[in-house]
Amino acid sequence: MSWSFIPEYLPYFNDGVIFTIIISVFVVIFGTVIGILAALGKMSKIAPLRWVLNAYIEIFRDTPMLVQIALGYAILGVSNWPTIHIGILSEDSNRLAVGILILSLNSGAYMAEIVRAGIEAVPAGQKEAAYSLGIRPAKAMMSVILPQAVRNILPAVGNEFVTIIKDSSLLSTIGVMEIYFGTQTVITSTYQTITPLLLVSVYYFVVCFALSRLLARFEKKLGKGYAK
Repeated sequence: MSWSFIPEYLPYFNDGVIFTIIISVFVVIFGTVIGILAALGKMSKIAPLRWVLNAYIEIFRDTPMLVQIALGYAILGVSNWPTIHIGILSEDSNRLAVGILILSLNSGAYMAEIVRAGIEAVPAGQKEAAYSLGIRPAKAMMSVILPQAVRNILPAVGNEFVTIIKDSSLLSTIGVMEIYFGTQTVITSTYQTITPLLLVSVYYFVVCFALSRLLARFEKKLGKGYAK
């Protein structure tokens, strides 16, 4: 087991983790928006909308993400898209867009259930108080219910963010240049397996642990703000 490859191949890890973080940030943003909209739609009185959203949620929650990624790229993958460069890595923007879309849809399905549970955990008296003040249902949801639901779901959202960072490694199967794909390149070039995998594990651990600690501090600070 040798670490002699590090000076030459370290950029594959450093630049790869940048791609991983970029992918994860976009997926969290899009997945959260999709999840909120899906949760609100699922709680609506429009039956066809509920049926469609229930089908979407069940399909993405009950099929493997790897299959979703492969199928998504088979359907949406095209050529002649611009190439994105970060350091020594070059990324086909079509592969990146498809990967972000599929991960966002998958994350949105889970977030929909998280948001729905968070909304239902808000005491019914909050909604009734808003209505008694003449606030319309839509505005009451956006101004009164959702802000309180966010506090309820923050730990679950943080866990989802960490999960996305780790699950983004599955995008290597369609050639997305995130950190795990960079690691595979190093393994192929150096004929070493254990040490590159150990190193990428350290990268994942550092990023996920730092994010977990940051979210825990934010959650604690938010909790103090509500306690006051």
